[in-house]
Amino acid sequence: MTGLIDLELFATLDLIGQAPGGPDEDPIGFPFGGWQAPLVDEAFGDQVAAAYEGTDALLLGRRTHEIFSAYWPHQEGDFADLFNRVPKYVASRGRPDLSWTGSEQLGADLVDSVREIKERHRRIKVVGSLNLVQTLLHESLFDRLDLWLHPVVLGVGKSIFDGGEVPMNLTLLQPPQAGRRGTVHLRYGRAEGTPETGEMAAG
Repeated sequence: MTGLIDLELFATLDLIGQAPGGPDEDPIGFPFGGWQAPLVDEAFGDQVAAAYEGTDALLLGRRTHEIFSAYWPHQEGDFADLFNRVPKYVASRGRPDLSWTGSEQLGADLVDSVREIKERHRRIKVVGSLNLVQTLLHESLFDRLDLWLHPVVLGVGKSIFDGGEVPMNLTLLQPPQAGRRGTVHLRYGRAEGTPETGEMAAG
C-alpha cells in the first residue's frame, strides 16, 4: 500500500510561513523570526501531537534538517523520541550533514525519490521546508495538509504558497479547531478534479 505524505504548515493570516520557530532559523533579512512562539498554547500542542500519530518518516529540506539535527538529539520527550527514531529523508542539491541518526539524502530526481519513499512508509511528515513544499505542491505529491493559521500579519517573508501551487481541490477532513490565543487548525485532504467556476445567484 502506498503511504501518505502530510504537509505540516504554520502560517500567519497573510500566509507567511518563514522562520516561525525562532530568530536563528532565518536570521538574514527577515525581522520576524520566532513569530509563532508567543501564540503557542496547550490546545496547539495537543493538535500538533495528534497530527504526528502514526508518523514513521520525516521528509525535510536541507535547512530544516540542519535546524532539527542541531536540536532534537539533545532533547527528551515524545517528539524527541519520534524525531530521533524515524528515518529522515533530506532534499538537497548539495552535501548536507547526515550525522543525525537515520538521515538519508534523496536522489537527484526529487519526484522519483519521493514516490519511492511513499512505497516504504505509511505516513510521512513534511515539516517547514518551504522550498521543498513548493515542489510537492506543484507535483501534487501530498495527501493531507495540516495548516495552523495564526492571528498576526507580517507583510514580509516567504509564503507557504510561493510559486508551487497549481489548481486543485481540497476537502476539509475535520471541523476547524481554535486555541484560546486565536490560532486555528485546518486539516485538508486532496480531492479529485480542479476548481470549478460559476455565477452567484441573485438573492
